[in-house]
Amino acid sequence: MSSLIVRLPNHLGDACMASPALDLLASRGHALTLVGRAWARDLYAGYPWPMLTLPGARLARVRALYALKRQLPRATYALLLTNSFSSALEMRLAGLRPIGYGTDRRGWLLARSFAVPERWGSDMHTVEYYHWLARCVIDRPIPAPTRIELRLAPAAYVHARWALEAAAVRLPFVMLCPVATGLHHGHLKAWDGFPRLCADLVLTGHTVVACPGPGEHDAVAAAVPRAVLLPETDVAGFAALLAQARLVVANDSGPAHLAAAVGARLISVFGVTEIDKTRPLGEHAQVVGSGRGWPDYGEVRSAVFAALAAG
Repeated sequence: MSSLIVRLPNHLGDACMASPALDLLASRGHALTLVGRAWARDLYAGYPWPMLTLPGARLARVRALYALKRQLPRATYALLLTNSFSSALEMRLAGLRPIGYGTDRRGWLLARSFAVPERWGSDMHTVEYYHWLARCVIDRPIPAPTRIELRLAPAAYVHARWALEAAAVRLPFVMLCPVATGLHHGHLKAWDGFPRLCADLVLTGHTVVACPGPGEHDAVAAAVPRAVLLPETDVAGFAALLAQARLVVANDSGPAHLAAAVGARLISVFGVTEIDKTRPLGEHAQVVGSGRGWPDYGEVRSAVFAALAAG
């Protein structure tokens, strides 16, 4: 079995979309060691792969990677699911052999550099972008996945139950995820209809909950003032909550991809981001809106209540 370090993406949505690539590598005999941010340890706790949490400071990261290098076979490669120059540089400084896409002018740092697929410039989904890189590593023409299936550890459901009990919430419930951090080409990624949708759901007798992430409590409380706010849990507990929701409504964001990955019934609202590249992949995932502008409130409301009526 070939040892392989995998540097995970830095954002939750991308880490979810990279999971089929990890599954492919593991299925072809690679013994994976994951490297990434602290929340990724909880995200992948349902898998047998060891995980190195990277410190915040660059020098500390290099030292941690060097210590990891000494624990693994000498010929171990480090596959970068990040696109940045700095992630390749850190691996090199630690004495590792990074491989990945030759993005951000980092090709000279890579032990093996792969060309970005031409379709990435058009309609290639991000899941396929990561999966294609895994295909390059195993050198096999494997079809691109059409959905994500994330495996959760049993502890995730324990944490979810604690969160629901602490807030005195029983099934069924609707989960709203109104926050989307950052900008996309200068535009906010969060739909502004969540307060109205929350009020409509409560008025029609639905239990509506939200689960703020780190530092999000005030923003979530302002966006959905009539929702029950669950106590903060780790990302795996949050995933288990999403899996148990009757319906999840989210922006194009990490929570949307996490919901799709655990098989939740999902409506993802788009307004500025590219549907071809970042629509959530899941059997029960539905997109409302487009990358050219936000949908009318009535369109989202109709989709939400139709989904609730259907199951």
